[in-house]
Amino acid sequence: MRFNPKARLDTSRTRDAGRGRGGGGFGGRGGGGGIPIPSGVGKGGIGGVIVVVLILVLTQCLQGTGSGGGGGTTPGSGTAIDDTRYDACQTGEDANNNADCARVAVEDSLTAYWGQVLPKQAPQASFTPPQVVTFTDSISTGGCGEASAAVGPFYCPTDQTIYLDTSFFKTVLEGQLGGKGGDFVEPYVIGHEYGHHIQNLLGTMGQVRTQQGPDSDAVRLELQADCYAGMWSKGALETTDDSGVKIFESLDQSDISEALDAAKTVGDDLIQKRTQGRVDPEGWTHGSSEERQRWFTTGYGATSIDECDTFSADKL
Repeated sequence: MRFNPKARLDTSRTRDAGRGRGGGGFGGRGGGGGIPIPSGVGKGGIGGVIVVVLILVLTQCLQGTGSGGGGGTTPGSGTAIDDTRYDACQTGEDANNNADCARVAVEDSLTAYWGQVLPKQAPQASFTPPQVVTFTDSISTGGCGEASAAVGPFYCPTDQTIYLDTSFFKTVLEGQLGGKGGDFVEPYVIGHEYGHHIQNLLGTMGQVRTQQGPDSDAVRLELQADCYAGMWSKGALETTDDSGVKIFESLDQSDISEALDAAKTVGDDLIQKRTQGRVDPEGWTHGSSEERQRWFTTGYGATSIDECDTFSADKL
């Protein structure tokens, strides 16, 4: 993966909230630093604990999202936002040399891609880009309560914001879950969370009724977000900045392989086997490794968002 040195970056949607209080899981779940594990049928929402990776926080965010995006509230409400972390991110060359700036470039590309695709393929949905807020340890969101780094990256539909602790990739995805890592892992994750934003704009979240199990609506929602991430990954090379300059210079099969490895790593079955020693499909909230890889690949080959309709699929 390499960005076009001539591309200009737009940092207006990417901000940093700095270091939070630490400790404490999301909504009282999770704990500080450990891996929350799917534990079968729990009480309320997704269950007694929340799966750590790539999570849409259904228990507190899904209710009341209705059929569209809405105005939402201020991202990171109650948390001091640092507008300086990304100030040095001006060009694609900066993105090639700095992980923070690469994050900005990925967000710019996602916004450019979906800003073109969604109005054409779903004109009933009004496209507005989400915000991206990075944090350390914990954060008070603008509509989904408090979250610790242990929750992993997540999208809050109430304030239309993607939140991520950037240490997640080394500490959890690679360190605790055994992922191989790579330059395109974080772009895949952000692409997945951006996919949740697209679902929010389309009203897909209103279809979620069942929140646990191999064929649950929650799993279908997550696999669709993987599919949308695949769509963007295929189209990323054609995305441009505001002046029409391409954002990416190159993106090859090795990058896609890194995304697929990440999708495998965050499959419910692999997480359960690694953390519990057994697989319990009734505790799934995101789908198996094979399903996550397959739906990402489906999106990568898709020409329409209709091909990512996991809710109509007989087989996930």
